[in-house]
Amino acid sequence: MLLQGIAFYVLSTICVVAGLLVVTARNPVHSVLWLILSFFSAAGLFVLLGAEFLAMLLVVVYVGAVAVLFLFVVMMLDVDFVRLREGYARYLPLGAIVAGILLFEMILITLAVVQGGAAADATAPAVAGPEASNIETIGRVLYTDYVYFFQAAGIVLLIAMIGAITLTLRHKPGVRRQKVADQVGRDRKKAVEVKSATTGEGLAPKDLL
Repeated sequence: MLLQGIAFYVLSTICVVAGLLVVTARNPVHSVLWLILSFFSAAGLFVLLGAEFLAMLLVVVYVGAVAVLFLFVVMMLDVDFVRLREGYARYLPLGAIVAGILLFEMILITLAVVQGGAAADATAPAVAGPEASNIETIGRVLYTDYVYFFQAAGIVLLIAMIGAITLTLRHKPGVRRQKVADQVGRDRKKAVEVKSATTGEGLAPKDLL
């Protein structure tokens, strides 16, 4: 239990400090790195509480969403990618520090869970039975009691994705675009043209136009 307490206080401190650095950092790249560290620390706290599914969900969904969000920000701000690649070496020290802290957290969480197990009771609610895992319990509750809220959240995310694409889409002149109505409305007369060619001579270049 001593190692679990140390892991809890270490992860909590890192999570709070990283959250403050997200707000105070002037460079957006640094803010994204600190935000990823904050999410990862919060996921470690979930592991200590015995909610490994929520921890993995936090890492996969939120860290992935932050990467996509940063991509849209770069697209909307019209950042000069040449200058961004030139300053790539400046972010290596900070990236190495964040990676080292993440590695230390993973080792600390693994040792804490192996030594003392989860800090919370692993018993599941009665809706899924006492032998059910966290994933089965969350799935049963999510798709039975909260199915309408789940669908509403999906609709909100879909609208947000469409809005982000609409804001970042730039129409360039001279680019040929697909016209679905013209493609669907084509008939055989518009799509096929029969040419008569003499045997052994083929078609002249003017006949191919």
